[in-house]
Amino acid sequence: MALALEELENDLEEVKALLEKATRKRVRDTLTVEKSKIETEIKNKMQQKSQKKSELLDNEKSANVVVPITTGYTVKISNYGWRQKKKVSENYMNLAGVHQVPAESVQVHFTERSFDVLVKNLNGKNDSMIVNNLLKPISVESSSKKVKTDTVLILCRKKAENTPWEHLTQVEKECKEKEKPSYDAETDPSEGLMNVLKKIYEDGDDDMK
Repeated sequence: MALALEELENDLEEVKALLEKATRKRVRDTLTVEKSKIETEIKNKMQQKSQKKSELLDNEKSANVVVPITTGYTVKISNYGWRQKKKVSENYMNLAGVHQVPAESVQVHFTERSFDVLVKNLNGKNDSMIVNNLLKPISVESSSKKVKTDTVLILCRKKAENTPWEHLTQVEKECKEKEKPSYDAETDPSEGLMNVLKKIYEDGDDDMK
């Protein structure tokens, strides 16, 4: 293509030289048309050359990108905790060496009431965690993740800011409520306490009785 382009440029220079010397209108018109044809052809060749160069660069970039392949076995993340702030619920997972894996190996997916985490190829395994039925809705677009030293931090942006979360999930809330002893407001407090002790005694084992 380089040789063909060079030939066209030489042809163009010669046509321009002839056009400067020509005096007859018919000759000048013919040379002008030929000049336009050559210029158009040169422009097309230049565009093709630029496009091929761009494709080569894209191919080189693609070849240099290492896509993480999921290998090994998958384990459930068990070392984690959470705390809340006015605008977000912060969920942190302790994973030794997670800051050393490629950024694309740490994947997080959010929905309005859940999030799941997958860390690929960390120390020969994949670590995952799924949290469903969040206590309150979150903003999917504004939620995010951060990878720090040995820690993955999941930031769930509350839809209702400044609203406290007593628990992380609805299930946790329901379990805690079931654990609370029930009292009758109209019953004497001492009688209510006796009922609780009686229930503990009835549900207890032989040693307790």
